[in-house]
Amino acid sequence: MTADEAAEAMAREVTSGSGATDDAELDRFWQVARVRAKLNRLQVYFGPNALDSLRPPAWAFGATSEQADELLGLVLAGTKTATAGALWDYEHEGEEIPRVGDLAILLDGGGQPRALVAMTDVRVVPFDGVGAEHAYAEGEGDRSLAFWREVHERFFTEVATHDKGFAPDMPIVCETFAVLYQT
Repeated sequence: MTADEAAEAMAREVTSGSGATDDAELDRFWQVARVRAKLNRLQVYFGPNALDSLRPPAWAFGATSEQADELLGLVLAGTKTATAGALWDYEHEGEEIPRVGDLAILLDGGGQPRALVAMTDVRVVPFDGVGAEHAYAEGEGDRSLAFWREVHERFFTEVATHDKGFAPDMPIVCETFAVLYQT
């Protein structure tokens, strides 16, 4: 069995389960994804690197399993290449904002790992400073800035983990990403 065939078999195993994601499942996905994404091409010469031992964070889009599946579907189809989050939520949850080059594992609504992405651009801008290009890259609805603002104002109001409410000048973390591997 070639390395590609083994990776395919592991990918089928990872995505055939159901329910919440567990660490072993994420580890299996990560083993396949980092090979398929060719993240350590020189391992044979230099040995393992940090990518061989540190699994990236795993998360799902949206606030419901339905939103997670819908938005992940846009990613897997190549339509969605960006996302946005409220900086106030990152701060409230004690999370660092992503940096260019950071990796993440995207989960579907059932908690199954489905894609490995790399951040290609990360900017913090006021809500009312998010541009039409970013709204289009998010791939949702008619891809217009007006649609993006309507949907995200509602999302940032209803799903916020912070207690600051919504403000037109609230800081938004705008992330652009590339899919490195998907199942």
